Amino acid sequence: MRRMRLCRALALVIWLPVATTVAAPRSAPPAPATASGVAAPDHIVAEIQHALDDAVRRFDAMDSAGVLAHVSDQYRTSPLTKPLLAEQLRAIFALHDQVRARVRIDEVRLVGEHAWIYSTGTVTGRLRWTGSSVPVLAWEHELEVARREGGRWRLFGYQQ
Repeated sequence: MRRMRLCRALALVIWLPVATTVAAPRSAPPAPATASGVAAPDHIVAEIQHALDDAVRRFDAMDSAGVLAHVSDQYRTSPLTKPLLAEQLRAIFALHDQVRARVRIDEVRLVGEHAWIYSTGTVTGRLRWTGSSVPVLAWEHELEVARREGGRWRLFGYQQ
C-alpha cells in the first residue's frame, strides 16, 4: 500500500511538469483571417502526410529516437526545443506502457521554404501502474512549422 502511494506520488511529480509544458498554450499565432503563403500542392501534402504517418507509428511504438528523427536539431517553438521534446517523450513513455496518437492534417500552406501545417489530434496513454487509459493531449487546428532537411520534412517550429 505504501509503495503504491509512493509510485503514484512519483508519477504525479514527474507528470505535472510535463503536462503543463505539453498542454501550455503555444505562442504560435492563431490561424490568420487571411491565410499566409499559398496552399501546398497535393504532392507536398502527401510527402508531409507520409512523414507524419511514420512519426505517429514511431510514437505508438514508443520509439523516442524514431520520433525525434522527424524533428530538426534547430527546432524551437516558444520555450520548446528538441532536447525538451526528448525529455517529454521520456517522461510520457515512463508513465505509460502504451500510447496512441491520432493526428489529422487540416491544411498545409507554403510560406517561403517552410510548410505551415495545421492539424487536429489526440494522444492517449495507458498508465503503467493502474492500467487506466487516460487522455494526454488534444488540440484543434494548431500550427506547426516544418521544412525540408536532408531531403525529408522535419518539424522546425514557429521561430518568430
